Amino acid sequence: MEQLIDNIIDLAIREDIGDGDHTSLACIPHSATGKMQLLVKQEGVIAGVEVAKRIFQKLDPSVAFDQRIADGARIKVGDVAFYVTGKVTSLLQAERLALNFMQRLSGVATQTAVYTKELQGLKTKVIDTRKTTPGLRVLEKMAVTLGGGGNHRMGLYDMILIKDNHVDFSGGIVQAIKNAQDYLQKTGRNLQIEVEVRSLEDIEKVLSLGKLSNVFRIMLDNFSVENTRKAVEMIGGKYEVESSGGITLSTLRQYAQCGVDYISVGALTHQIKSLDLSLKAVEN
Repeated sequence: MEQLIDNIIDLAIREDIGDGDHTSLACIPHSATGKMQLLVKQEGVIAGVEVAKRIFQKLDPSVAFDQRIADGARIKVGDVAFYVTGKVTSLLQAERLALNFMQRLSGVATQTAVYTKELQGLKTKVIDTRKTTPGLRVLEKMAVTLGGGGNHRMGLYDMILIKDNHVDFSGGIVQAIKNAQDYLQKTGRNLQIEVEVRSLEDIEKVLSLGKLSNVFRIMLDNFSVENTRKAVEMIGGKYEVESSGGITLSTLRQYAQCGVDYISVGALTHQIKSLDLSLKAVEN
């Protein structure tokens, strides 16, 4: 993951700076030094401080980074997350890059914290999905955890998730599960299997197979609250249960009260508003 984060930062630098920040190079003496502060302008949960630190250090290792607030902390208007001191041209090169990452990641963390608060006192945990910004998944999923949520699979490679299309193309849910089991055995992989079901009848089919190795969770896709309650009773603790599809903040707690272990919410990463932060010069 560390290498992935470095790659993301490297790409962002190439995308923004190219062959040079010509405005700063033209306007600011090369030897000029200064100080800037990351000012919080909106209440929420901060995320991306460590990413910002990496950006400054990657662009100019001589920049001094004075961190005052840790990732995952609650923030209020007027808080200062960090100060940076060094060559002004270096600070200006890093300014927008640091803000772009921090504003978006703090937006994800803040939104996740709202959902997490709604589940207070219940065993259910809100988790993310693969509905992330291409190239930023590892960072957005990190922000979800900073907001108090959990991560679903990182990608297609670290879990088998048998969804509706897999079921339909396999000729049924039982066959899809058997195909997955055979694949793991043939390839020698030890991946967990999650199965998406669309009806109570699908659950009966999964349960009819008995307790299978690798199958650990059943996902209830677009179930009503009433059918979710019935599904949890049917499954009876034999598998973890995840609710997904069409669940909003206003219905989140109702689904959690049915006894599901997880509720996956795509909106944690794909329907967020960036948090208002600014990086401004400080007079010495």
